[in-house]
Amino acid sequence: MAALTNTTAVAGSPKISPVKALPFFSSRSLSFPSFNQSISSLKPLSLTKFPTLLPLESSLNPSPSPSPSSLKSRLRDGDTLYGIFLLSFSPTLAEIAAFSGYDFVVIDMEHGPGGINESLQMLRSLTQTNTPAIIRLPESSEAWAKKALDLGPQGIMFPMIESAKDAKKAVSYCRFPPDGIRGSAHTVVRASNYGINEGYLSNYMEDLLIMCQVETVDGVKKVEDIATVEGVDCIQMGPLDLSASVGYLWDPGHKKVKEVLKTAEKAVLKSDPRNGGGAFLGGFAMPHDPPEGLGKRGYHMVSGAVDIGLFRNAAVEDVRKFKISLKADSDDDGEDDKDSDEKYWSE
Repeated sequence: MAALTNTTAVAGSPKISPVKALPFFSSRSLSFPSFNQSISSLKPLSLTKFPTLLPLESSLNPSPSPSPSSLKSRLRDGDTLYGIFLLSFSPTLAEIAAFSGYDFVVIDMEHGPGGINESLQMLRSLTQTNTPAIIRLPESSEAWAKKALDLGPQGIMFPMIESAKDAKKAVSYCRFPPDGIRGSAHTVVRASNYGINEGYLSNYMEDLLIMCQVETVDGVKKVEDIATVEGVDCIQMGPLDLSASVGYLWDPGHKKVKEVLKTAEKAVLKSDPRNGGGAFLGGFAMPHDPPEGLGKRGYHMVSGAVDIGLFRNAAVEDVRKFKISLKADSDDDGEDDKDSDEKYWSE
């Protein structure tokens, strides 16, 4: 670039020497002593003064144990947690669920229409209330687990786990080498606050709840082995798929299905998850098996509803009540006409 010179010298003014143009964005060419001194004197930003900058699911500093409010900590403290499955992938319904006070929500990629991007929007809807989210994968695979975990949920649910081998694979998908095979982009993904959480690698497993679904007869036969796999935190029973496996898809309340379910429940509940010797028990309520019943049988995590189911029931009932009111009004009008006719002829 050519040198810049003063071409309009004024009589009596000092002579201006030629000035070379400075390259754009060259830090070597620009020097602002007072500014540089001010910058060097700044203290590190304290994120505790800005709650919205705090990590999504964990603290900035590495911690040897789960945070007090994590699902893991609450389970170890003996709490029974109540949650809801979100299949609609509606951020609005996710917010409503969070404000309603559920202990956790399950973002269901297995049966819901949404994928990774939609799950991200759901997680963002839950951030304001710090409601813990669990993502249920479409299948138990390394790729799906990696993409889901990079979003930063507090839990992950693997479907159709039928053996200890399956469970060990699931755990390995959640851990970075050398403890597992999870691919790493921890410097830029949401789980680490896009790299701002410098302690992520030190504590990423502490709050993560790993759930394995047992939902077939073969899985029930191996459920005790699955529950004792190191890294498995919770066994989630799948009553509908289990009823199909037993041969009673259209009758999940059949006594044979109940017997198989009871066998699995006993096997999991006799383990000792608080001392690292087993897993907690999670379940989903059914019309014949309400959430209160699961709680009384010892379930530690109870999912009592599905967002679509709640809306469907409310919508159907709303229409039903209105139709009934129309019929009632029509019947009342008929009675009034009859009374009028009788009064007329009696006169």
